[in-house]
Amino acid sequence: MSFPAQRPRRLRRSELLRGLVRETRLSASGLIYPMFVCPGNRVRQGLPGVILFGLPESKDPRGASSVSAQGVVQRAIEAIRKANLKLLVITDVCLCEYTDHGHCGVIEHGEVANDATLTVLAEQALSHARAGADVVAPSDMMDGRVAAIREKLDEHKFENIAILSYAAKYCSGFYGPFREAAQSAPQFGDRRGYQMDPANAREALKEVALDLDEGADMVMIKPALPYLDIIRRVHEAFNVPVAAYNVSGEYAMIKAAVQKGWLDEQRVVLEVLTGIQRAGAGLTLTYHAKDVARWLKQC
Repeated sequence: MSFPAQRPRRLRRSELLRGLVRETRLSASGLIYPMFVCPGNRVRQGLPGVILFGLPESKDPRGASSVSAQGVVQRAIEAIRKANLKLLVITDVCLCEYTDHGHCGVIEHGEVANDATLTVLAEQALSHARAGADVVAPSDMMDGRVAAIREKLDEHKFENIAILSYAAKYCSGFYGPFREAAQSAPQFGDRRGYQMDPANAREALKEVALDLDEGADMVMIKPALPYLDIIRRVHEAFNVPVAAYNVSGEYAMIKAAVQKGWLDEQRVVLEVLTGIQRAGAGLTLTYHAKDVARWLKQC
């Protein structure tokens, strides 16, 4: 039987050949480890960078503790700096972890008030910058929040603090484990009024364009796996760093399947993260980060 001159399998015959022609190379340098910080005096190091979420001692309707210099995130940043850790510190800027109603903004007349929320978010970002954050990451999905944060930071001489915007954050069912850990599930209604409809793709490009016009330096798509097409479209449409958040529900699914003996954890996790990177994400926020860093180092 005659074969064609092109035989793609020639380059798959050994690990050395496969490694030589591999198109996507997963590296720990592109991983960000999400961490929850709460009152206490122990801080654990992540990887090249961490993103901090706060579990405050008390909550109220406006999330007042989120802007306090003595807030849990602010104290954690200071502890990291005092420990001289060579760590990029990103902070989540949102109110859902700090409000007693669990929504991402201030409530007025029974609804999340967009413009009233911007003031609090800008103050929160400023407090993180003062504490020593490198990057602030607004995740609330309020209209105009990037511009409000950029203006506040620049006004107070923090023009070098970068903004990583959750530009396309979908109203997803994959956030469950996070909301349980942060005790941030909405006490009434849901977040469909401000997070994106999972059915929409063109809207994501509009959201990204708006955030970049307002001063975002990087953009994020959240979640990752159901929205690989969005990651790809954003990567192709905009010449900026694109991040993807491999969220708690995606992490939990793999962990549950591994516990059942259905999946090889290392193999599947590396496959998933390679796929996210292949779609166009230069940065990946993932709870697998510490394990992946160890596996890659062993390899």
